[in-house]
Amino acid sequence: MSQILDEMVEAAEQLESSGLVTGAGGNVSVRDGDLMWISPSGFSFGDAQPEHYPSVSIETGDIVKGAFRPSSEVLMHLYIYRVRPEVMAVVHTHPKMTIALTSAGHDLRPMFADYYVYLRANVPHIPYVTVTTEELARTVENQFRAPDCYGMILRNHGAITVGASVKEAFFRTAAIEEQAFIQWHALQVGNPTYLSDEECTRLDNLGSEEYRRQLLSLMKSPPSRAK
Repeated sequence: MSQILDEMVEAAEQLESSGLVTGAGGNVSVRDGDLMWISPSGFSFGDAQPEHYPSVSIETGDIVKGAFRPSSEVLMHLYIYRVRPEVMAVVHTHPKMTIALTSAGHDLRPMFADYYVYLRANVPHIPYVTVTTEELARTVENQFRAPDCYGMILRNHGAITVGASVKEAFFRTAAIEEQAFIQWHALQVGNPTYLSDEECTRLDNLGSEEYRRQLLSLMKSPPSRAK
C-alpha cells in the first residue's frame, strides 16, 4: 500500500509541475486488488499526501479506508475499472492546450510518432457532458469498453488516460498535450501534415516502438523530477 500511495503522490506532483492540472483540478487513481486508491476531493495535487488518499471498493463504490472524500469524479474511475480489468491506473487532467484546441472543434490527429505509439488510433473526442455526473461517467465507460482505447478527450473539460501503471497513464496524458501543442502551432503557420494510416501501420511494425510500449507498461513509478 505504501508503495502505491508514494507512486500516486509522485505522479500527482508531476502532473501539477507539468502544468497538466491547476489547483484542485484533475484526479488520479490506482487499482489495488478489489479496491482503488484515488486522489482526495478538494486537495491540489501538490498538497495531497499519502494519508489523504481514500480507498474505495471498485464493486460497490463504498469508501473502505480514509477520512477524506474521494475525488468528485470517482464514478468515472470506478466505471473504467469495472469494464477494463487490465487497467491499473487512471489519470484525468485539464491540459490547457488540449482543452483550447478541441473545444474549438478540432480533433487531435497524430503528427509525430509518440502520440500514436502511446495512444494508438482510437482516441474518442466526446462532446461536453456536465462534470462529476453519472451521465459523464457512463459516457466515458461506454468509450473505454473498447480494449484498444487508452485515452479520451472530453471537449470543454480535459483528458482521461489509462495504463498498466501510473507512469504509462502519465506518459499518455503528456503525449496528448504535446500533440495539442504541436497541432495548434502548426495551424497558426500553415496546413499541418498528419501521419497517414499507412505511416501509423509502419510504426506498429517497428520493433523499436513495440519495445518502447512494452517497457513503459512495466515501469511503476512516474518520471522523476530533476533534483
